[in-house]
Amino acid sequence: MEAGKKTIFYKITWISNIIKNGLFWHGIRNTLAKIGLDFMPYFWEIGSIDIEPPRIRDDESKYKLSVFGEEEITYIKNNVIGISHKDLMSDLKNGDTCLGIKKGDKISVYSFIKHESFSIRGRKFELKPFEGYVHNTYTFEDFRGKNLAPYLRYQSYQYLKGKGIDKYYSISEYFNKPTLKYKQKLSIKPLKLYLSVILFKRWVFNFTLKSY
Repeated sequence: MEAGKKTIFYKITWISNIIKNGLFWHGIRNTLAKIGLDFMPYFWEIGSIDIEPPRIRDDESKYKLSVFGEEEITYIKNNVIGISHKDLMSDLKNGDTCLGIKKGDKISVYSFIKHESFSIRGRKFELKPFEGYVHNTYTFEDFRGKNLAPYLRYQSYQYLKGKGIDKYYSISEYFNKPTLKYKQKLSIKPLKLYLSVILFKRWVFNFTLKSY
């Protein structure tokens, strides 16, 4: 396929996936952000391990949990549309843990766990030694609908528990409905609703809209 046609095909696929997966307003937000009007409402959440373990909607014996390294991160960067701006390799080298699930030799889903305090869009989040932040979860297209994201999230909790971590935070964008839906299955509870505003990549504002 010629380069131009390939680019058009990827863009059409990307837009189709946004609509199909209930991400229309999420897509609008991202489009506005590209022209300098970056408004992002998001939840700061806490998860619980005291839930019924999620099951994979497939032969579970064919799936294996593992810690991902540079080889897997390189593959992810080269094969996931829309994450070119995310420095996943830097996250890995800065101490984040990347947990993922493979079916055979194919990556089906992955997630990162941060262990140190961090900043997002001008807001600082402090993590204590017994706390972790789960982020950048992604399920590959061929494996969607199999309940893999909730399954991996639960397994991440188990992994963190083995490392002495018993509090698990995360962030969900307000308009990312698929993410909010799967997190409801895991009894992940919002603590705060924040609004981040970045105008033309120069002016940064943060607001607390609601506490739960």
